[in-house]
Amino acid sequence: MTHPFNASSAICPGPVSRRGFMRMGLAGFASLSLPGIMRLRAESPVAAGKQKNAVIMVWQPGGCSHIDTYDPKPNAPVEYRGPFATIPTKVPGLQFTELLPMQAAIADKFTVLRSMRQSAGGHPAGSMQLLSGDPDTRDKPAPRLPDWMSVANYLRSQDSSRDCPLPIYAGVNPPTNYTGPAYLGDAYSPFAVTGDPNNPSFSVPNIGVSDSRELARLQRRATLRQKLDTLERAFDKAGELEALDEFESQAMSLLTNPKTKVAFDLSQEDDKTRDRYGRNTWGQQLLLARRLIEAGVEILTTSLHGPLCGRVSNWDDHAVNHHVFDALRFRSRAYDQAVSALIEDIHQRGLQERVLVVVTGEFGRTPKVNYQPSTGAGNASAAAGTKQPGRDHWPRAFSNIWSGGGIETGRVIGATDARGEDSIDRICRPGDFLATIYHHLGIDGRKVFIKDLNGRPTPIVDHGEPIPELIS
Repeated sequence: MTHPFNASSAICPGPVSRRGFMRMGLAGFASLSLPGIMRLRAESPVAAGKQKNAVIMVWQPGGCSHIDTYDPKPNAPVEYRGPFATIPTKVPGLQFTELLPMQAAIADKFTVLRSMRQSAGGHPAGSMQLLSGDPDTRDKPAPRLPDWMSVANYLRSQDSSRDCPLPIYAGVNPPTNYTGPAYLGDAYSPFAVTGDPNNPSFSVPNIGVSDSRELARLQRRATLRQKLDTLERAFDKAGELEALDEFESQAMSLLTNPKTKVAFDLSQEDDKTRDRYGRNTWGQQLLLARRLIEAGVEILTTSLHGPLCGRVSNWDDHAVNHHVFDALRFRSRAYDQAVSALIEDIHQRGLQERVLVVVTGEFGRTPKVNYQPSTGAGNASAAAGTKQPGRDHWPRAFSNIWSGGGIETGRVIGATDARGEDSIDRICRPGDFLATIYHHLGIDGRKVFIKDLNGRPTPIVDHGEPIPELIS
């Protein structure tokens, strides 16, 4: 199992980001040199005493077929509608496909947005458009603009009164392939937890250290650094050491506060709850997401990828990758169960006003099914050379779901045409998506500018407005 923290990263010859330091854990703190420490920057916490609004974003990497899930087209030609039957939901008149019975049963607890649209056909550019507002349709090797998660982390880090030992922004197997903090710097990347939370041996190293000898060693290191600081303070014209003091306090708290270890410990949950989410990677990821949000994390991202998706470990259901319908069947139970459990749990635990849950991918899949030879056998894919059905990238129309956040649920926003090819009513674009999330976090996207690497004030949303039905 791969963990986000390991001793091999403890010696840092180059600049060290604040988040990088936190990933190092105890080993990093114990071996970091004073010059390395001097390069760290503080990330101030936010309001103590009252937890702020929070967001959980569940990411479907590769894009989910809207026609085969939330926007079925039973009257479309067979080459569009696919093989799945439609089923009623708890909301009168709203239908899903048969793949989502658990979500259908609680459809009154979320709202379906059926009219998302963006203009980028590739995974990198599509992800950047939706998550950062970058209008470029070309795929780039790295993001030009920071994603909304990093922006929110940066903005909330300006408040100096937060006393939660957990980071503002965390990711449980987060979606970081095509997005990131860009010019904000790595300090505002997620505190990443990787691995399989369903594995009995899963743990996050160096969180909530309790061994008395290690704690003593850690305290000695902090004391030594404080003594060495006095040599530098006369030259500290930017006040960075004072900020570093605050950061070190947070880092020490993360490492030594027993509450941090408890937040990551899924064994604290009863068996019934763990079973409800699903005893698999995705189910336990979303359960861990809920635990971290309750414990004080404010921005949480998690990506539903890996073996539960099928042969190529994502939702990119080209015919060369997957038999699209077999792939959707293969992943649907784990997906349906985990997402419905999270939404239900948010409401049952009284978090539905404070916590917004958003489930989305970067785009949809082509309404018209095509057939191509498989490139390899595996879960949801026939043997190489076998012609099988697939759906390709489709940014012109796709669906996502929203729950919590104080919004009125049990609704449908927008519509696509009879074959699911185009959004035709209440068309929503990336700027609207971003402005809606920022609004829930108390950020007015129209008024906030952040300086880029050239010192130019750059808007965090340069187009779009909050979607009225998705704000409280």
